[in-house]
Amino acid sequence: MKILLDAMGGDNAPDAVIKGAIKAEKEIESDIVLIGNEEVINSKLKQFYGKDKISDITNKITIKHTTEQIEMEDIPTVAIKQKKDSSMVVGFKMLKEDEGDVFISAGNSGALLTGATLLVGRIKGIDRPAIAPVLPAYKKSFMLMDAGANTNCKPLNLVQFAQMSTIYLKNTFGIENPKVGLLNIGTEETKGNDLVKETYNILKEHSDEYGINFIGNVEGRDCFSGEVDSVITDGFTGNVFLKTTEGVGKLVKRNLTESLKRNIFTTLCAIPCLPAIKRFSKTMDYKEYGGALFLGVKKPVVKAHGSSDENLFYFTLKQAENFVKSKVVDKMKEEFEKS
Repeated sequence: MKILLDAMGGDNAPDAVIKGAIKAEKEIESDIVLIGNEEVINSKLKQFYGKDKISDITNKITIKHTTEQIEMEDIPTVAIKQKKDSSMVVGFKMLKEDEGDVFISAGNSGALLTGATLLVGRIKGIDRPAIAPVLPAYKKSFMLMDAGANTNCKPLNLVQFAQMSTIYLKNTFGIENPKVGLLNIGTEETKGNDLVKETYNILKEHSDEYGINFIGNVEGRDCFSGEVDSVITDGFTGNVFLKTTEGVGKLVKRNLTESLKRNIFTTLCAIPCLPAIKRFSKTMDYKEYGGALFLGVKKPVVKAHGSSDENLFYFTLKQAENFVKSKVVDKMKEEFEKS
């Protein structure tokens, strides 16, 4: 198995990408291809590890040299068409031509989604691919779909998001009958805008036909209860929900830390609780859950957070390997191409 990793994408690239890859290669079975400017990557290896080339550190990581880079401010469609030797475009071409099994990038989100759709291609039968991150909940986690790929959706799109998330959760997390909820402003079936109400009616009447365990509407506060495995929404609402969740998580951790360090007495009282505090912090840390999956395209693609550090790249590489092993994309092809 081979993981294709965009070494030039993200706010902390290539430093965090290189460090995350070298940390992960000791724990995963896959080989890793760093895609980017070889001279820049080698200079970072010299700086961090005192080595002139990657082969001096490990034989599981190689470099695919590219001369261009897609910047965060680039217009996605223009960048994909014009920067043909960028790390992202080269990565997608390698993925399409079976030179790798999964592609990871923390770069320009719009370019990643455009490239995955245009260069790799949608699975036949899927109208729109979508971003699907996994988020922490009470004693478990849940999948959010869509988290930003499609700001305007039709009921068909939300129904397909429910189908795709069900297939993923069954085959990767081993959840036999994932509970799927529709994000709404209330649990009553009469609540919500036209998109949500129409989607609700379709899922209520045809959930068995589509193989979906639909449990009805869920409010934002109930997504973290541990009672739902997949939360379905349009990309605009999902992205707001995702960013708000990240912000609240950071606020809780910051306030907790400041409260415990308020004075010598609170600090001393906190010492016996440190193991529990560390466990709590770990469950609240989105980095532990890796990147967001881009479901609905013909090959596995993972969107790492734009501000990913080496630990998030480490977890994303492990997640990507499991993504490939589960053969989720093949199962989605079987499901949608027969319908």
